[in-house]
Amino acid sequence: MKKLLYLFLAVSLFSCNSKEKQSQISDNKMPEEIRTDLYGSWVGDFVMVERDTSITLTESPNNKINIIIKKITGEEVIGQSIVAGNKRPLKGYMKKKGNNFYFTLKEPGDDKNDGVFTFEIQNDSILKGTWIAYNPKKQISKREFELVKKHFQYDPNVMLPDDDSYTDYENPKEEEITDYGIEEDSLNNKEPEKYIQSVFRSASESITKLNSSTQKLKESDVKNLKKIDLEILRNTIFARHGLSFKTKKVRQFFDHIEWYIPVSTNVDDKLTSVEKENIVLLKRFEKYAEDNYDSFGR
Repeated sequence: MKKLLYLFLAVSLFSCNSKEKQSQISDNKMPEEIRTDLYGSWVGDFVMVERDTSITLTESPNNKINIIIKKITGEEVIGQSIVAGNKRPLKGYMKKKGNNFYFTLKEPGDDKNDGVFTFEIQNDSILKGTWIAYNPKKQISKREFELVKKHFQYDPNVMLPDDDSYTDYENPKEEEITDYGIEEDSLNNKEPEKYIQSVFRSASESITKLNSSTQKLKESDVKNLKKIDLEILRNTIFARHGLSFKTKKVRQFFDHIEWYIPVSTNVDDKLTSVEKENIVLLKRFEKYAEDNYDSFGR
Protein backbone atom coordinates (compact mmCIF):
# COMPACT_ATOMS: atom_id res chain seq x y z
CA MET A 1 0.00 0.00 0.00
CA LYS A 2 2.82 2.39 0.92
CA LYS A 3 4.57 1.58 -2.37
CA LEU A 4 1.44 2.49 -4.32
CA LEU A 5 1.13 5.75 -2.38
CA TYR A 6 4.77 6.68 -3.08
CA LEU A 7 4.30 5.82 -6.77
CA PHE A 8 1.17 8.01 -6.96
CA LEU A 9 3.00 10.94 -5.30
CA ALA A 10 5.98 10.54 -7.66
CA VAL A 11 3.73 10.51 -10.73
CA SER A 12 1.82 13.55 -9.44
CA LEU A 13 5.07 15.45 -8.76
CA PHE A 14 6.46 14.60 -12.21
CA SER A 15 3.21 15.71 -13.83
CA CYS A 16 3.28 19.05 -11.97
CA ASN A 17 6.92 19.66 -12.90
CA SER A 18 6.21 18.86 -16.56
CA LYS A 19 3.28 21.31 -16.64
CA GLU A 20 5.42 23.98 -14.98
CA LYS A 21 8.23 23.49 -17.50
CA GLN A 22 5.76 23.59 -20.40
CA SER A 23 4.32 26.80 -18.97
CA GLN A 24 7.81 28.33 -18.71
CA ILE A 25 8.61 27.32 -22.31
CA SER A 26 5.33 28.87 -23.45
CA ASP A 27 6.04 32.07 -21.49
CA ASN A 28 9.56 32.32 -22.98
CA LYS A 29 8.45 31.70 -26.55
CA MET A 30 9.92 34.30 -28.94
CA PRO A 31 7.38 36.67 -30.53
CA GLU A 32 6.46 35.65 -34.04
CA GLU A 33 8.25 37.59 -36.78
CA ILE A 34 6.01 39.22 -39.38
CA ARG A 35 6.49 40.90 -42.77
CA THR A 36 9.88 39.30 -43.30
CA ASP A 37 9.54 40.35 -46.96
CA LEU A 38 10.36 43.90 -45.81
CA TYR A 39 13.70 42.79 -44.33
CA GLY A 40 16.91 43.98 -45.99
CA SER A 41 18.54 47.16 -47.26
CA TRP A 42 16.57 50.24 -48.31
CA VAL A 43 18.90 52.64 -50.11
CA GLY A 44 18.73 56.19 -51.46
CA ASP A 45 19.46 59.86 -50.83
CA PHE A 46 19.45 61.39 -47.34
CA VAL A 47 18.62 65.02 -48.12
CA MET A 48 18.87 68.16 -45.99
CA VAL A 49 15.56 69.88 -45.17
CA GLU A 50 16.31 72.11 -42.19
CA ARG A 51 19.65 73.57 -41.08
CA ASP A 52 21.16 76.19 -38.80
CA THR A 53 21.81 79.09 -41.17
CA SER A 54 23.75 81.06 -38.54
CA ILE A 55 26.84 78.83 -38.97
CA THR A 56 28.90 77.67 -41.94
CA LEU A 57 27.69 74.32 -43.19
CA THR A 58 30.38 71.63 -43.00
CA GLU A 59 28.07 68.62 -43.13
CA SER A 60 27.13 67.27 -46.52
CA PRO A 61 23.59 68.32 -47.53
CA ASN A 62 23.08 65.06 -49.40
CA ASN A 63 24.41 61.59 -48.49
CA LYS A 64 23.54 58.06 -49.52
CA ILE A 65 21.84 56.15 -46.69
CA ASN A 66 21.07 52.48 -46.11
CA ILE A 67 18.28 51.65 -43.64
CA ILE A 68 18.44 47.95 -42.87
CA ILE A 69 15.34 46.25 -41.42
CA LYS A 70 16.41 43.14 -39.52
CA LYS A 71 13.38 42.05 -37.48
CA ILE A 72 9.66 42.88 -37.23
CA THR A 73 7.27 41.54 -34.60
CA GLY A 74 3.98 42.80 -33.26
CA GLU A 75 5.85 44.53 -30.44
CA GLU A 76 9.09 45.88 -31.93
CA VAL A 77 11.22 46.52 -34.98
CA ILE A 78 15.00 46.10 -35.00
CA GLY A 79 17.20 47.68 -37.66
CA GLN A 80 20.29 49.66 -38.48
CA SER A 81 21.20 52.90 -40.24
CA ILE A 82 24.40 53.27 -42.27
CA VAL A 83 25.34 56.70 -43.58
CA ALA A 84 28.51 58.79 -43.94
CA GLY A 85 30.72 56.18 -42.26
CA ASN A 86 28.40 55.93 -39.28
CA LYS A 87 26.59 52.70 -38.38
CA ARG A 88 23.85 53.01 -35.74
CA PRO A 89 21.39 50.48 -34.27
CA LEU A 90 17.67 51.23 -34.63
CA LYS A 91 14.79 50.14 -32.45
CA GLY A 92 11.11 51.02 -32.52
CA TYR A 93 7.73 49.81 -33.73
CA MET A 94 5.50 49.41 -36.78
CA LYS A 95 1.82 50.17 -37.36
CA LYS A 96 -0.34 49.30 -40.33
CA LYS A 97 -2.89 51.63 -41.92
CA GLY A 98 -4.61 50.44 -45.04
CA ASN A 99 -2.01 48.98 -47.40
CA ASN A 100 0.87 50.97 -45.93
CA PHE A 101 3.17 50.32 -42.97
CA TYR A 102 4.33 53.14 -40.69
CA PHE A 103 7.55 52.93 -38.69
CA THR A 104 9.16 54.91 -35.89
CA LEU A 105 12.77 53.85 -35.30
CA LYS A 106 15.15 55.52 -32.87
CA GLU A 107 18.93 55.64 -32.76
CA PRO A 108 20.38 55.18 -29.22
CA GLY A 109 21.12 58.86 -28.58
CA ASP A 110 24.69 58.43 -27.32
CA ASP A 111 26.19 59.85 -30.52
CA LYS A 112 26.06 63.52 -31.54
CA ASN A 113 24.58 62.56 -34.91
CA ASP A 114 21.71 60.41 -33.57
CA GLY A 115 18.03 61.07 -34.23
CA VAL A 116 14.63 59.51 -34.95
CA PHE A 117 13.44 58.01 -38.24
CA THR A 118 9.75 58.07 -39.07
CA PHE A 119 8.74 56.56 -42.39
CA GLU A 120 6.17 54.57 -44.29
CA ILE A 121 6.63 51.75 -46.78
CA GLN A 122 4.27 52.29 -49.69
CA ASN A 123 3.09 49.30 -51.72
CA ASP A 124 6.00 47.26 -50.35
CA SER A 125 8.32 49.11 -52.75
CA ILE A 126 9.08 52.67 -51.58
CA LEU A 127 10.34 53.62 -48.12
CA LYS A 128 9.70 57.33 -47.57
CA GLY A 129 10.05 59.54 -44.51
CA THR A 130 12.01 61.98 -42.37
CA TRP A 131 14.80 61.98 -39.83
CA ILE A 132 14.95 64.52 -36.98
CA ALA A 133 18.07 65.02 -34.87
CA TYR A 134 17.84 64.69 -31.09
CA ASN A 135 20.01 67.81 -30.87
CA PRO A 136 17.99 70.75 -32.28
CA LYS A 137 21.21 72.78 -32.56
CA LYS A 138 22.83 70.28 -34.90
CA GLN A 139 24.00 71.83 -38.22
CA ILE A 140 21.39 69.83 -40.12
CA SER A 141 18.45 69.05 -37.85
CA LYS A 142 16.07 67.45 -40.36
CA ARG A 143 16.47 65.29 -43.45
CA GLU A 144 14.14 63.53 -45.88
CA PHE A 145 14.63 60.29 -47.76
CA GLU A 146 12.93 58.15 -50.39
CA LEU A 147 14.52 54.70 -50.58
CA VAL A 148 14.16 51.55 -52.63
CA LYS A 149 15.00 48.02 -51.60
CA LYS A 150 18.36 46.78 -52.90
CA HIS A 151 20.32 43.60 -52.41
CA PHE A 152 24.04 44.01 -51.86
CA GLN A 153 26.40 41.52 -53.45
CA TYR A 154 30.10 42.06 -53.93
CA ASP A 155 30.94 42.28 -57.63
CA PRO A 156 34.60 42.93 -58.50
CA ASN A 157 33.68 43.76 -62.10
CA VAL A 158 31.51 46.85 -61.55
CA MET A 159 33.13 50.03 -62.84
CA LEU A 160 32.62 53.76 -62.48
CA PRO A 161 30.50 55.16 -65.35
CA ASP A 162 32.57 56.76 -68.09
CA ASP A 163 29.92 59.39 -68.84
CA ASP A 164 30.33 61.14 -65.48
CA SER A 165 32.55 63.98 -64.27
CA TYR A 166 34.94 63.23 -61.43
CA THR A 167 35.94 66.66 -60.16
CA ASP A 168 36.87 67.23 -56.52
CA TYR A 169 34.62 70.13 -55.56
CA GLU A 170 35.14 69.50 -51.84
CA ASN A 171 38.81 70.57 -51.81
CA PRO A 172 39.33 73.61 -54.03
CA LYS A 173 42.41 75.80 -54.10
CA GLU A 174 42.39 79.56 -54.27
CA GLU A 175 44.40 80.99 -57.15
CA GLU A 176 45.20 84.62 -57.91
CA ILE A 177 44.26 85.56 -61.46
CA THR A 178 45.69 88.60 -63.24
CA ASP A 179 43.38 89.99 -65.91
CA TYR A 180 45.26 92.31 -68.28
CA GLY A 181 42.07 93.25 -70.07
CA ILE A 182 42.13 94.37 -73.71
CA GLU A 183 45.15 95.82 -75.54
CA GLU A 184 43.74 99.33 -75.26
CA ASP A 185 43.97 99.12 -71.46
CA SER A 186 47.66 98.32 -71.75
CA LEU A 187 48.25 101.28 -74.04
CA ASN A 188 46.54 103.55 -71.52
CA ASN A 189 48.77 102.16 -68.76
CA LYS A 190 45.72 100.80 -66.99
CA GLU A 191 46.62 98.52 -64.08
CA PRO A 192 45.65 94.88 -64.63
CA GLU A 193 42.82 93.62 -62.47
CA LYS A 194 43.59 90.90 -59.92
CA TYR A 195 41.07 88.58 -58.32
CA ILE A 196 40.87 85.24 -56.53
CA GLN A 197 39.36 82.23 -58.27
CA SER A 198 38.62 78.73 -57.00
CA VAL A 199 40.27 75.98 -58.98
CA PHE A 200 39.67 72.24 -58.76
CA ARG A 201 41.39 68.97 -59.55
CA SER A 202 39.69 66.50 -61.86
CA ALA A 203 40.30 62.81 -62.56
CA SER A 204 41.30 61.35 -65.92
CA GLU A 205 39.46 58.63 -67.85
CA SER A 206 41.89 56.07 -66.38
CA ILE A 207 39.59 55.59 -63.38
CA THR A 208 36.91 54.15 -65.68
CA LYS A 209 39.34 51.91 -67.58
CA LEU A 210 41.52 50.31 -64.89
CA ASN A 211 39.92 47.72 -62.61
CA SER A 212 41.80 47.73 -59.31
CA SER A 213 39.86 44.70 -58.03
CA THR A 214 40.45 42.19 -60.83
CA GLN A 215 43.64 43.43 -62.49
CA LYS A 216 46.95 43.21 -60.66
CA LEU A 217 48.29 46.68 -61.32
CA LYS A 218 51.90 47.26 -62.33
CA GLU A 219 54.01 50.34 -61.74
CA SER A 220 53.75 51.11 -65.44
CA ASP A 221 49.93 51.26 -65.09
CA VAL A 222 49.98 53.93 -62.39
CA LYS A 223 53.23 55.88 -62.61
CA ASN A 224 51.80 58.61 -64.85
CA LEU A 225 48.44 58.94 -63.09
CA LYS A 226 47.37 62.00 -61.13
CA LYS A 227 46.98 61.86 -57.37
CA ILE A 228 43.19 62.02 -57.64
CA ASP A 229 43.20 59.09 -60.10
CA LEU A 230 45.15 56.96 -57.64
CA GLU A 231 42.86 57.91 -54.75
CA ILE A 232 39.70 57.05 -56.68
CA LEU A 233 41.09 53.75 -57.99
CA ARG A 234 41.98 52.76 -54.42
CA ASN A 235 38.62 53.78 -52.95
CA THR A 236 36.69 52.05 -55.74
CA ILE A 237 37.97 48.80 -54.24
CA PHE A 238 36.32 49.66 -50.92
CA ALA A 239 33.16 50.92 -52.65
CA ARG A 240 32.71 47.55 -54.37
CA HIS A 241 32.71 45.93 -50.92
CA GLY A 242 30.08 48.40 -49.64
CA LEU A 243 32.24 50.53 -47.34
CA SER A 244 30.42 53.59 -45.98
CA PHE A 245 32.92 56.42 -46.42
CA LYS A 246 33.42 58.94 -43.62
CA THR A 247 34.76 61.88 -45.63
CA LYS A 248 32.85 64.07 -48.06
CA LYS A 249 35.97 64.12 -50.22
CA VAL A 250 35.46 60.42 -51.02
CA ARG A 251 31.65 60.23 -50.83
CA GLN A 252 31.26 62.79 -53.61
CA PHE A 253 32.59 60.26 -56.12
CA PHE A 254 30.48 57.25 -55.07
CA ASP A 255 27.18 58.31 -53.45
CA HIS A 256 25.53 58.89 -56.83
CA ILE A 257 26.76 55.63 -58.36
CA GLU A 258 23.87 53.21 -58.92
CA TRP A 259 25.70 50.02 -57.90
CA TYR A 260 27.23 51.50 -54.74
CA ILE A 261 25.45 50.38 -51.55
CA PRO A 262 26.97 51.28 -48.14
CA VAL A 263 26.66 48.20 -45.93
CA SER A 264 29.63 48.34 -43.54
CA THR A 265 32.09 50.68 -41.82
CA ASN A 266 34.98 48.21 -42.12
CA VAL A 267 35.59 45.79 -44.98
CA ASP A 268 39.27 45.00 -44.41
CA ASP A 269 38.54 41.30 -43.88
CA LYS A 270 36.68 41.14 -47.21
CA LEU A 271 39.53 42.32 -49.46
CA THR A 272 41.04 39.87 -51.93
CA SER A 273 44.80 39.33 -52.23
CA VAL A 274 44.86 41.23 -55.55
CA GLU A 275 43.01 44.17 -53.98
CA LYS A 276 45.36 44.27 -51.00
CA GLU A 277 48.42 44.34 -53.28
CA ASN A 278 46.89 47.07 -55.44
CA ILE A 279 46.05 49.19 -52.39
CA VAL A 280 49.69 49.05 -51.26
CA LEU A 281 50.89 50.04 -54.75
CA LEU A 282 48.38 52.87 -55.16
CA LYS A 283 49.12 54.34 -51.73
CA ARG A 284 52.86 54.28 -52.48
CA PHE A 285 52.38 56.29 -55.66
CA GLU A 286 49.83 58.65 -54.05
CA LYS A 287 52.63 59.94 -51.79
CA TYR A 288 54.49 61.56 -54.65
CA ALA A 289 51.83 62.11 -57.31
CA GLU A 290 50.58 65.60 -58.14
CA ASP A 291 47.39 67.12 -59.51
CA ASN A 292 46.56 69.77 -62.06
CA TYR A 293 44.02 72.37 -60.95
CA ASP A 294 41.64 74.21 -63.22
CA SER A 295 38.35 76.11 -63.06
CA PHE A 296 35.21 74.03 -63.63
CA GLY A 297 31.54 74.93 -63.51
CA ARG A 298 29.38 73.20 -60.92
